Amino acid sequence: MNRVLIVVEKTAGGYGSFAPDVPGVGVVGDTREETERLMREALALHFETLREEGQPVPEPTTYATFVEVDVV
Repeated sequence: MNRVLIVVEKTAGGYGSFAPDVPGVGVVGDTREETERLMREALALHFETLREEGQPVPEPTTYATFVEVDVV
């Protein structure tokens, strides 16, 4: 099992998602849950295709964290 950082963003019509470490893979959905499910499916298919083509699955290099910022 691979752990992949995804970013989920609220849009005017629902949600969009992408994975910073996996360029070219992105999805949109009506709800957060649907968007996360679609992203898991898209990543699994992408990784399967990479393996079938003899290419490596990208190693994670991105992380997420929160920082506190003073509002002036």
